[in-house]
Amino acid sequence: MTSNASRWQHFGIGKVRMQRSSLLVAMTLLLLSSDTGSTTARAQNGSAPDSPVQPGAPVASFKSSVDLVRVSAVVRDRKGRFVRDLSAHDFHVTDNGEARPVTGFRHDLAGVSMAVLFDVSGSMEDRMVNARETANLMLGWLDKERDEAGFFTFDTRLTQLTPFTSGLQAVPRELELLTPFGQTGLHDSIAETARRMTGRESRRRAIVVVTDGVDNASRLSASEVSGVASAIDVPVYVVGIVPSIDNPAACISVPSAVKSALVGSLADLAEWTGGHSFVVSTPVERSLAARQIVDELRHQYLIAFESSGKPGWHPLVVRARDKDLTVRARSGYFAGQSRPMSQ
Repeated sequence: MTSNASRWQHFGIGKVRMQRSSLLVAMTLLLLSSDTGSTTARAQNGSAPDSPVQPGAPVASFKSSVDLVRVSAVVRDRKGRFVRDLSAHDFHVTDNGEARPVTGFRHDLAGVSMAVLFDVSGSMEDRMVNARETANLMLGWLDKERDEAGFFTFDTRLTQLTPFTSGLQAVPRELELLTPFGQTGLHDSIAETARRMTGRESRRRAIVVVTDGVDNASRLSASEVSGVASAIDVPVYVVGIVPSIDNPAACISVPSAVKSALVGSLADLAEWTGGHSFVVSTPVERSLAARQIVDELRHQYLIAFESSGKPGWHPLVVRARDKDLTVRARSGYFAGQSRPMSQ
C-alpha cells in the first residue's frame, strides 16, 4: 500500500487573487489578521461580488484560480445508518452542473479535530449550565488518544481557553468561573475559529458552536461566514441551547420560535458548510446532539476533484452512485478558496 504522501503528492495549492471591493477588504483583514481582534462592529452591507451569486448561496469573500477542491462528506443509508468502506468510484460529483471525476479520496484519517466555540455573551446567562453540559457530553465522546479538541469562548471577542490537545474530556475550569456578559459577535467568531483550523487537514475537522443563536455585534453575515468556512472546508455544527418555549419542535413553543436564527440563517450556515444545526431543550436532546456530531465526524470521507477554475460561486452536488444512499456535504465553494488535502 502506498503512503499518504505518495498518494497526494500531486495535489497543488491554488494561487489567491484578492477581489477589489470594500466588503472583501473587510473579510481579508479578518482572515489574515494574526491576532484575535475585536469583533464589536455592527453588521454592515457590502458591495455585490463581481461574479453573480445564486439566490441563497453564500457571498464570496475573495476569488482566485484553483486546481483542486476538497470536500468532507458523510454517507447514510435509508435507515439513517452510517455507510463505511466506500471508494472513490462510489461517488459522483457535479460542479456547477458539470460532472467532475474524483481525483483524490481518503477515509483513513487519524482522528477528530474539534473546535468547541462557546457563547459567553450576556444572553447566555440563564443557559450556561445546560450549555456546559452539552459541551461536556461532546468532549466525553472523543477518544483520549486519537482525537483532539480546542476550546474557544466569545462575546464580542474570541478567546482561546485551551490549545488543540488530546485527552480533553471536560470543559476548562476557566469556563466555570466566567460570568456571561456583553453583546454577541457570533458570525465573526465562527469565521475567526475557522481560520484557526487551517493546518489540521490530517484529521476530521469541525467547529461546534454552543449558543442561543443571538448575534448583535458581528460585521459578517451568516452567508459570508459560510464562505470563510467553505474556503477551509470546515463543517460548522450549531447546537442551540434554548428553553422549550423557544424550541420550534416543542409542543409548547411560542410562535416566535420559528423565526429564530437557529432554524433560519444559522441552520443555513451549517448546511452550506456540510454541518448541521440542532435546537435542544432537554437532557435527552442535548445527549443525542452531542453523540450525533461526534459520530458524523468519525464517518467523514474526504473527496477531492479538479475545479474548472472559473472565479466565483460554484454550486456543488455530491451523490452516491447507489441511489439508496444519502450524502451530506457542503453545497458549494468559491473558486480559489478550497485547500488541497495535506500530505
